[in-house]
Amino acid sequence: MNAALLTALIALAASGAAQAAPVIYDIDPAHTYPSFEADHMGISFWRGKFNSTRGTVTLDRAAGSGQIDVTVGVGSIDFGHDEMNNHAKGADMFDATKFPEATYIGRLTAFVDGAPTRVDGELTLHGVTKPLALTIRSFKCIEHPMLKRELCGADVAVTLDRAAFGIDAGKDYGFSMEVPLRIQVEAIVRE
Repeated sequence: MNAALLTALIALAASGAAQAAPVIYDIDPAHTYPSFEADHMGISFWRGKFNSTRGTVTLDRAAGSGQIDVTVGVGSIDFGHDEMNNHAKGADMFDATKFPEATYIGRLTAFVDGAPTRVDGELTLHGVTKPLALTIRSFKCIEHPMLKRELCGADVAVTLDRAAFGIDAGKDYGFSMEVPLRIQVEAIVRE
């Protein structure tokens, strides 16, 4: 075998080894909580979360790419206060009967040492779809101690303008429309 052919075969084998297949992870709804802060006339903040989340994460660390597809049950909103929960589900806020789910579809980007640091995607909320870039503040994968499969987790942050999604209740009373979101997410590799 000549040297040129041997070099080409080695390069081909090396490039195949570097092209790891994307891995699919299922979001663990028991360990995933999109939480937020909502201004109350500039004097306090109502903090809440959504209790129903599902979706998938596809990750290819070798290629530095991936995507996410997440659905949140809007009717699962939880302020820890039943009256406020019911008000938030109503027509003048989330209108959970008409718009029962919010979705986010995005591309994992800006990989550093095999970990994504940003998601570029689109949020559909209250029937409105807008671009929304998320910052991944931390990202880590380990072997799940009981399931013996890879488990990844992330802390994600963004601030959005709720009025841009048609949720402007309280604006006339001086409520800020800026809503900081923090998303704690865990996902387990699919079997």
